[in-house]
Amino acid sequence: MNSRSLLRSSVSRRLLRPVADLIDQRIERRVRSAVARTAAHRESEERDTEQLVRDVELLRRRQFTFELLLGPRGRGVSRMVAEAPLDRLHSEVTALAGDREAAVRNVAAAFRLLVALESLGVGRIAGGTMNICGKLGAIPLLDPPNDEILEIGTLYGMFSAGLVRMMERDGRSPGLTIVDPFAGVQLQPGTAQRPDPTGAPVDEHAVRTNLALAGPAGAAARIQRGFSEDPATRAAVSDRAYGVIVVDGDHSEQGVAQDLEWAEEIAAPGAVVVLDDYGDPNWPGIKQALDKHLAGRTRFTYLGKAAHSAYLRAA
Repeated sequence: MNSRSLLRSSVSRRLLRPVADLIDQRIERRVRSAVARTAAHRESEERDTEQLVRDVELLRRRQFTFELLLGPRGRGVSRMVAEAPLDRLHSEVTALAGDREAAVRNVAAAFRLLVALESLGVGRIAGGTMNICGKLGAIPLLDPPNDEILEIGTLYGMFSAGLVRMMERDGRSPGLTIVDPFAGVQLQPGTAQRPDPTGAPVDEHAVRTNLALAGPAGAAARIQRGFSEDPATRAAVSDRAYGVIVVDGDHSEQGVAQDLEWAEEIAAPGAVVVLDDYGDPNWPGIKQALDKHLAGRTRFTYLGKAAHSAYLRAA
């Protein structure tokens, strides 16, 4: 009898049935196990998908909340911060002040102050987030020779309020003077006059409201209404030597040149002079004016740049 006949015989089938049954049982168990695992995996995937949907919805709500606080609504510019620009600002302020730990600390304090002031105040602080935080953080670290501050061009006075607070954090007792025409809108040569994105009028009342946020020093600030090139305006506030001068008025080359010439006369020895929007491609006249000024006879030494602001030291 050959092997094929042997396997087909009734005796062989009876002998082999237990083996076949055992194989069938093992196959059935594996199939059931596989089916169970597949079902469990599918249920797990469904749970993971549901959790992912919930997480995304939570993140969406949180992002919406952050956008309301830090986004461009109501101020026209976002205050959201990215890591790379912040690291670059830390390095730039460190190069100016020589102390990275202090630079990081001051920039962080300046950012919190910026958000707080724009949340509580009228209007906004003009400029990008890194530029504002750079100025607020760097000026106290440059150790001005006295606490008299002059800001040429203030918009809503909110930056001045922040600078007063940052100086006070450094143990200083700032005295603030502001020069601005308060024309109801932000004025710049070559740009259309239009309402501010915040909807608030640019006037002295708004400035006083915001300065009050800085406490007694803000409330005591001197405000001179007028253009910085007007002789009467200059005469009214040229009664002292300033330890800090922030030039943020007329952004034309001629306007900046005139403000720098005036700053030469009223800057205290060792004063810190900050030229806003320096290097900003939207305002090429600022860099042109400073480059020409530094090429001539001047008391000012160029210290460096952080974000879109140039820093000078008076002899």
